[in-house]
Amino acid sequence: MKLKERIILGASVSIVLFTLLLVIDLQMDYGFSGHHLARSYGKGKVGGDGGRVSAYSGFRKMFLQRSSGNGSDETATMHPHAPLIQEALGGEHPRIPPGPGLPDSLKHGSDPATNEPHDYFKDVQLSLRVLQRDKQRKTSVNKVIVKPYEDGNSFRSENPTIADLMDVDPSANASNLELFQLRISQHELYPPGDVLVNKVMEDMVKLPILHVEQKEGGTQLKLIIVYPNGIMALMKPMRFPREQETLPNHFYFSDYERHNAEIAAFHLDRLLGFRRAMPVVGRILNVTTEIYNVAIGDILRTFFVSPANNICFHGRCSYYCDTGHAICGSPDKLEGSMAAYLPSSDLADRRIWRHPWRRSYHKRKKAQWETQDDYCTLIKEVPPYDEGRRLLDLIDMCIYDFLMGNMDRHHYETFRIFGNETFPLHLDQGRGFGKAFHDEISILAPLLQCCLIRQTTLNTLLKYHNGNKKLSQAMRETMFSDPINPVLWEPHLTALDRRVKIILEGVRQCLSRAEESDELFLGELA
Repeated sequence: MKLKERIILGASVSIVLFTLLLVIDLQMDYGFSGHHLARSYGKGKVGGDGGRVSAYSGFRKMFLQRSSGNGSDETATMHPHAPLIQEALGGEHPRIPPGPGLPDSLKHGSDPATNEPHDYFKDVQLSLRVLQRDKQRKTSVNKVIVKPYEDGNSFRSENPTIADLMDVDPSANASNLELFQLRISQHELYPPGDVLVNKVMEDMVKLPILHVEQKEGGTQLKLIIVYPNGIMALMKPMRFPREQETLPNHFYFSDYERHNAEIAAFHLDRLLGFRRAMPVVGRILNVTTEIYNVAIGDILRTFFVSPANNICFHGRCSYYCDTGHAICGSPDKLEGSMAAYLPSSDLADRRIWRHPWRRSYHKRKKAQWETQDDYCTLIKEVPPYDEGRRLLDLIDMCIYDFLMGNMDRHHYETFRIFGNETFPLHLDQGRGFGKAFHDEISILAPLLQCCLIRQTTLNTLLKYHNGNKKLSQAMRETMFSDPINPVLWEPHLTALDRRVKIILEGVRQCLSRAEESDELFLGELA
């Protein structure tokens, strides 16, 4: 080849390679692109119609239009449809400063969104009565609220345990954790009022620690705690005070993990009646005697004494594992959350599922569900979401995550031994309870796009909204005995009550949409 031809060929190859690298940069989201998503769910184009407003953003627009100006703080990352919302409001919507203290509207117990009298959601309660009364006749309510005997969870003929299916008995000196693990059943981790839950938590607080090592993988530091008799727990150490919120410029995937969020998430899961989160409890440790002296592995090389004479360590991980983000005692006392270990894979292997409403995990790209308002129709055609309980379980999970403000739900796990008709585990809630004054409506996308909710879940939300004991009060009481109480900063508890109302507003909108759809259909028939 002539020199000129070689130069032209080389330039062409360079242009192609540069274009390929640019496309990869735009598509990659930590290993999954939108095209991967489209292939995995079989249908639909990535991104949908960019001009259409998805269900969750439409709800947010509607909800903010009724605000009188004391709405939740919006200092987090801008919502994808924020310009539409601001235009509807006649400009930028008002914000509550993150403050050290509570907004006045919250201090006086009034509705933080409207300052109006309490809304009992009588229309939603009427829908529940219609559902009960007209058991044979199908109404628009049936499209939204799923009865207990149809939801795949509340009423079941069988509920075998791991011990039943594996045909194993507890060992002679079985620990409380082993007994707990063997009694995990197809539909829940533990039955209501199970005394073993408190015994497992007590063991994690009082038993001596034999060994400590850093857990491999993950983005942030976690420690494996080994107690006598084979008991193990996963520890997340305290990094900063409870009132320190997520930094405005932090993405959800680079946010800190909070030890107290794991504890609060367990109690919230139990109060909501899900019972899909393993027991978690707080413990105050001595960094020297209970971590450094019994630690093994590379983590030992990361211990040091800070200029303030506090014992510190940072471990090795993807985020915040360096001297500038070290975990320090005071001077050697350290709080941490202790989460009970799940059964080993030999006893009960788990299957990992990609969450259909997973975020893009990319700094510039949105996920498919954020731009395609009929996304739920696509999901309903794909197993295991086309039948059974799984879709309703994910809607329960989005309600659970919304109450905590947890945006980091990229995958979930189930026990293989129970097949597909079993519950998703509620694991890894460390990025919850990060923003007390911001309500991230996009977390509710599964509920708002599918317009489905279990009757049992709706009854629980109405109970906490209308009853004498609000969800915030129930959380204060259940967490009172935890060794590191108070577990949550007070504004986070106040936010729970505010978010319960937002969820009920979403259900109300779904019922209204279903009724309009029925009226339109009957009108076409006429």
